[in-house]
Amino acid sequence: MKSLLSLLVFLALVAAAALTGMSYLPGPWYEALAKPAWTPPNWVFPPTWAVLYVMIAVAGWRVFEREGISRALIVWAVSLQLNAAWSVIMFREHQIGLAAADIAALWLTIVAFIALTWNTTRIASLLFVPYLLWVSYAAALNFEIWRLNPQV
Repeated sequence: MKSLLSLLVFLALVAAAALTGMSYLPGPWYEALAKPAWTPPNWVFPPTWAVLYVMIAVAGWRVFEREGISRALIVWAVSLQLNAAWSVIMFREHQIGLAAADIAALWLTIVAFIALTWNTTRIASLLFVPYLLWVSYAAALNFEIWRLNPQV
């Protein structure tokens, strides 16, 4: 029962980050920006993030169950904060360059989490691999949008 309760806590933490992202949607400002041809349609993001958020929660929970509060879990928490901040920076503040810096820092925390958990909680590491791939793609997209819209 204790394990299930801790899983629910991790799901709730990740849901809070997801709600932040859902509070600041792309909208007309984003639609008006120049974007590369390889930009996915907006409908791709919600289902992709839904799956990733569950994986992020389970990864954090697995680390907590195995290690308690550890360096890996602190990195996990920092990555969640950076993840939540990105939507605010990009879609509310319209700061494409700052969003690019945020997503670069997020990418580093994801890599750090994978490295920190690889030998201790391999499942958590593996759950972060799709997250790393998606954030790599999202970072490339963010940087390209920044390059294509120097006036913003």
